[in-house]
Amino acid sequence: MGQIECVPNFSEGRRPEVVDAITDAIRASAPVVFLGASSDPDHNRTVVTFVGEPDDVADAAFAGAVEARERIDLNVHEGAHPRMGAMDVCPFIPLPGEEMSTCVHLAQRVGERIGTELEIPVYLYEDAATRPERRNLPAVRKGQFEGLRDAIGTDPDRVPDYGPERIHPTAGATGVAARFFLVAYNVNLESTDLDAAKEIAVAVRERDGGLPSVKGMGFALEAEGCVQVSMNLCNYRVSPIRTVFDEVARLASERGIDVRESELVGLVPAEALDDETAAHIRLKGFDPNAQLLENRIAAAASSR
Repeated sequence: MGQIECVPNFSEGRRPEVVDAITDAIRASAPVVFLGASSDPDHNRTVVTFVGEPDDVADAAFAGAVEARERIDLNVHEGAHPRMGAMDVCPFIPLPGEEMSTCVHLAQRVGERIGTELEIPVYLYEDAATRPERRNLPAVRKGQFEGLRDAIGTDPDRVPDYGPERIHPTAGATGVAARFFLVAYNVNLESTDLDAAKEIAVAVRERDGGLPSVKGMGFALEAEGCVQVSMNLCNYRVSPIRTVFDEVARLASERGIDVRESELVGLVPAEALDDETAAHIRLKGFDPNAQLLENRIAAAASSR
């Protein structure tokens, strides 16, 4: 049997004690290989990564959802990144030797537990989606926490796959998915022009005629004094990281803007990134031992 990667995103990136409580709960729940947590205060979001056998990954993901429900209140949450829940999303990704169907089953199983036991509405997306219009996360998360609070229970298109037809008063709603490996990739620009970053994001993303399998948004990073084109590369084999960087750099240059640096959020498979590419895309603090998936799994497994 192969292994499953799980990359839940939590709507907290500013309170280390909350992030620690969530990751401690994940580690304690099952014998998964914990690969790390990456927090962003501007986005006010943390991305956690762990791998393991399917049953163990399912238990760890649920433990994270439980802890997030207890510690995160969406009513007082502010951040640049869109969000609809305390555990905002929980995708399952098959690693070599495992099938996508296993991840679809896990998404259904964990989604049902979150909906039933935690009373949080759950929406399945990507390969686990029960409706074609729910494959893409932005469609599922439309309106964010505040919009869903009003829509669930009144709009038949927003009926959740699991859980009550009302939003959880503090933990919101959660998206659970089965999908191919996603690379969370950001390009920071030497500019404070938010409109320019948003225009570039629109131009580069697939739904607006840009690069295939790319989603993007423009953000202001106040702490960094710049703007960012924040992207999800849903299939790095279709649109490689270097291709995406070059297109963002070209679009920025047309506006008289230079690229400051780029960054990864979480891990990336070795086939998607080598030293030469990392230098070309001006990758911030690239460390193969820390950021390449295979290296992290090997190091974590050897230290157990």
